[in-house]
Amino acid sequence: MVKRDGEVLLVIDVQNDFCPGGRLAVPGGHEVVPVINRLARDFRHVVLTQDWHPEGHSSFASSHPGKTPFSTVAMPYGPQTLWPDHCTWDSDGARFHAELDIPHAGLIIRKGFRPEIDSYSAFFENDHKTPTGLLGYLRERQLTRVTCVGLAFDYCVRYSAEDARSHGFDTIVVEEASRAIDLNGTADATRASFRDRGIKLT
Repeated sequence: MVKRDGEVLLVIDVQNDFCPGGRLAVPGGHEVVPVINRLARDFRHVVLTQDWHPEGHSSFASSHPGKTPFSTVAMPYGPQTLWPDHCTWDSDGARFHAELDIPHAGLIIRKGFRPEIDSYSAFFENDHKTPTGLLGYLRERQLTRVTCVGLAFDYCVRYSAEDARSHGFDTIVVEEASRAIDLNGTADATRASFRDRGIKLT
């Protein structure tokens, strides 16, 4: 078993609500679990993220009368896609997939817990200013390469990878270990963004 010093595996939102039967199921979301479990054995440093919303979160379509899931509204920090209610505090849907097996993970980052703002990235909320604490965690440990996996490829994985790259980390996304929602071409747009930013897609 190879333990990669200087590298971290960032496992993004592998939660029940993003898997089949969940409130915001990503097609094939459960298929990433065995792939991620295998990858994690090669990393000394692993961080998990967890969507963690209060009831009535501002990103929920149910919080906006007359709006439907997957429509868009203007928020103070920019356009916001509205979602079905999902990953609410301490619900079964917010829990990690039961077969996710990474006992040596060193940190869980919970995001999206502030009612007024959503959080796709593992590094910052959607205002691109409010930090989660992950950046300091990685820098204090002198980690320089971030490998991103999880759900969903074109949202939380995308924005996490982009933030990692913009803050100087060598950044890799393992597409086999991720799945996309793919709203109106967002998966292809994500691949194009990765090419433009120098994020390696493998």
